[in-house]
Amino acid sequence: MGQTLDQLARSLGATVHGDGAQVVNGCAAINRAGPGDITFLANRKYTRFLETTEATAVLIAPDEACPEGITRLVCEDPYFAFRNAMVELHGFREHPEPMRCEDGRLSELAVIHETASIGEGTRVHPGVTIEQGATIGTGCHLYPGVYVGKDVVMGNDCILYPNVTVYDRSELGSRVIIHGNSVIGQDGFGFATHEGAHHKIPQDGNVVLEDDVEIGGGCAIERATMGSTRIGAGTKFADLISIGHGTTIGSHCLLVSLVGIAGSVDVGNYVVLGGQTGVTGHISIGDGVQALAQTGIVGDIEPGSVIGGAPAIDADMAKRNALAAMHLSELAKRVKKLERRLAKDADES
Repeated sequence: MGQTLDQLARSLGATVHGDGAQVVNGCAAINRAGPGDITFLANRKYTRFLETTEATAVLIAPDEACPEGITRLVCEDPYFAFRNAMVELHGFREHPEPMRCEDGRLSELAVIHETASIGEGTRVHPGVTIEQGATIGTGCHLYPGVYVGKDVVMGNDCILYPNVTVYDRSELGSRVIIHGNSVIGQDGFGFATHEGAHHKIPQDGNVVLEDDVEIGGGCAIERATMGSTRIGAGTKFADLISIGHGTTIGSHCLLVSLVGIAGSVDVGNYVVLGGQTGVTGHISIGDGVQALAQTGIVGDIEPGSVIGGAPAIDADMAKRNALAAMHLSELAKRVKKLERRLAKDADES
């Protein structure tokens, strides 16, 4: 349902510069927006599109220059305001009602152990299995194919998408979201090698996902050998991420796709790991660390560091090294030419 810019601005805490009576129905990227759309500018790399955008209005910071004739919604944080505009105009995904379900909540095609506890308003789809002693809070949504193991504890308003597996004794806080085909609490990669054979070590711990954690599709988080593998409140994973046994990740971290963290790593709060970052085991990464894509972290990292490269070094140095590496072939030719010249000069002398 559309809103006038005046209405939307009040919801977003923005100030309208232009015709506030115009109606917007949706949100779009600045280079694709058309009439009836609202867009945003948060990265100056996209400033050039202000000249050509067909959006009805743009969310923009107070100090950002804007061509005449564009209606602006001025706000301190355009990206967050755009997020809120998406909520206002599009809302979050609506979950379907379970099929073959007389009470609107629990499908008759689900298998639920008689000792399991399921809170009010939780909906369970066909093909879900909930094992003995599992406790699920209120307002959760379990899509088809979800497996909830023995003695799992799950808070309120969690969403588990199709084919998520939560192994026994795992603990999920409230408002946890786990996307399709992710596995929580499988055995850690723990083996003792003796006389040429790898002998499995019992994995007696569990996994804890704190409140407001979101796990992308195809992720795997191993249970601890002893104690807990823990993911802190508000931390978000993209897709295809692997977390080793006994690792602790702090609050409000961001892990981009294909990150791999070995076991017994201590990751601080507000850490950002770019795509394909690899982390060796038994190290510590301080609060606020940022790692560029494809960083190889093989030792402790001080809080607040910005790093890149493999092995990880200061990000600026890593970028300079990468640029230099682009010319290695040319440099090798020059060195060979100089070596031949030196050899010739030595022979002549």
